[in-house]
Amino acid sequence: MVQTEILETGDIADRLGGHAPSAWLSRCDSPFANALEGALSGLQFAVKDNLDVQGLPTTAACPAFAYAATAHAAVVHKLLKAGASLLGKTNLDQFACGLNGTRSPFGAVPNAFDPAYVSGGSSSGSAYVVATGQVDFALGTDTAGSGRVPAGLNNIVGIKPSKGLISSRGLVPAAQSVDCVSIFARTVGTAARVLEAAMGYDALDPYSRDLVLARTAFPARFRFGVPSELVFFGDAAAEVAFQQAMQRLVEMGGTPVSIDYAPLAAAAALLYDSALVAERYAAVRGFFDAHADQVMEPVRSILAAGQGYSAADVFDAQARLRAYGQQAAAMWAGRSAIDLLLVPTAPTHYTIAQMQADPVVLNRNLGAYTNFVNLLDYAAISVPSSIRPDGLPFGITLIGPCGSDWQLAELGQRYHHASGMLQGAVDLPLPAPQSIPGLQPQAVARVAVVGAHLSGMPLNSQLTERQATLLASTLTAPDYQLFALPGTVPPKPGLLRVAPGLGRQIVVEVWEMPLAHYGSFVALIPAPLGIGTLALADGSTVQGFICEPQALQGATDISHFGGWRAYMASGSHAG
Repeated sequence: MVQTEILETGDIADRLGGHAPSAWLSRCDSPFANALEGALSGLQFAVKDNLDVQGLPTTAACPAFAYAATAHAAVVHKLLKAGASLLGKTNLDQFACGLNGTRSPFGAVPNAFDPAYVSGGSSSGSAYVVATGQVDFALGTDTAGSGRVPAGLNNIVGIKPSKGLISSRGLVPAAQSVDCVSIFARTVGTAARVLEAAMGYDALDPYSRDLVLARTAFPARFRFGVPSELVFFGDAAAEVAFQQAMQRLVEMGGTPVSIDYAPLAAAAALLYDSALVAERYAAVRGFFDAHADQVMEPVRSILAAGQGYSAADVFDAQARLRAYGQQAAAMWAGRSAIDLLLVPTAPTHYTIAQMQADPVVLNRNLGAYTNFVNLLDYAAISVPSSIRPDGLPFGITLIGPCGSDWQLAELGQRYHHASGMLQGAVDLPLPAPQSIPGLQPQAVARVAVVGAHLSGMPLNSQLTERQATLLASTLTAPDYQLFALPGTVPPKPGLLRVAPGLGRQIVVEVWEMPLAHYGSFVALIPAPLGIGTLALADGSTVQGFICEPQALQGATDISHFGGWRAYMASGSHAG
């Protein structure tokens, strides 16, 4: 049995070193673990207090509801078995009903960067203890964005896995059919390690699924959807930060595609504005019917709204949801299909005072880009993007179809590192990227181009159409001559290796493309050009364009230009 201490919010500030006493609800006397070694050995974690931990009370942030857990939730058991050690349980919006972190009788959890602002919810405490470095990772839950909004507002990573990928057995549900156990960490690499240890089919969970996840990364040239209508509720800093995020994805190889956001927004609205809200009431019906007065507002009103719907109303809402899902599915299919969807994790920040003065409208605003994800069976990851001029974090969410979890993690990690952000609120640099579990390394080919295939040149599209990416602009070894070939359309050069001392260094670009596309690229190369082995200035070799010597009769030696681009810019070819 875990030795525990139940923390009262009024007397634990000293115990926690001044860190938001409202973030923790109960603590183990010492870190609890049941395995000395494992994939997560050395990592410490916390658990949102709607998940059972044997020996700790489960309150769901409602003291009257509290019960003594007699067994670990399935996911907690798996993480302990993998070697992680548990420190305690964290605060939340009551019954996981909210996205802001102020709906708890144990106190509002502040933002890790400015205590005047909300932390986001409902997994508020879990996000806070990760962002402030008190644990390595934490479990949250996510029905409508609770595993993403707190991540975005606190500069940490939040993985919202595909539904059913992690068992929800031992979870006090918010809406059981769309609940997910979520993962918070300061890096994608850590969150992905936790996901690998936590996932797996559970026959005792009625919504668990034996999912097959995509095992190859998104292509180097990918298409990301952007909502046709973006709202930031007057927050200019958030709007600028999102435009910067879009540009960063473009620089990483992405092409933005405007998508119709209307069906996604309509699906999101069903979560609270239709009979689907009855599932929230059903989750705690026995307790609520007997003790509604023990539930705080506005949670009480939200749950009570679920009492007024009939079974027929629920079927009608489900049919409307499926219709919106069918409309939204168009963005993943056809010639204009996107690989993933990009949205702001949260469109703005609110102070705790603002949220408490207008708790329903402002809470809904925070979920502008989150509520539809579980309803439409998508996977998502929230990653840090920037720190705004006012010092508050801005995060983005990458969304993909069910089963795209590893793909999203791989791209999310690359994005996080490209941002240059520090970890959470602890001001530590990001560690080296980690390999993403479950992804097969993609076979690639490297090729050096010297002429019409260079960036911006007429045949460069033959590379980009094959999802090739530019690795470097560099020089050959000083053993080459470059010739302008006569009569070629578009104009092309020929590169010839010569005896040491007779040549020059020539500018080339080294590109990388999926091996599956390399054959079709080589097939486009006309004689007398071909592919051979080039020696580079650093002593390495790479496959690249070469020319047959007999084809150089009548060709002009342009080696003194040092490269094809300089020759073309000189205008000499026009003469």
